[in-house]
Amino acid sequence: MLDTLGRPARLRYLSGSYQIVSPGDYVVCAVTGKRITLTALRYWSSEFQEAYFDAATATARYADMRSAGRI
Repeated sequence: MLDTLGRPARLRYLSGSYQIVSPGDYVVCAVTGKRITLTALRYWSSEFQEAYFDAATATARYADMRSAGRI
């Protein structure tokens, strides 16, 4: 089967934006493992340098990190 998403990108997540460290077509959600195309990437943590698939996933991750005392 042909991989339609190509290769993973490496990003540096900033507050409100990101920098491309290594070009690619997608990043992987830190929680779900789902691939996120760069054009669809809307949620990430600059503090943890992680991408999230959607708002619900980002909110759940924040709650988990808070309960673990990491923030």
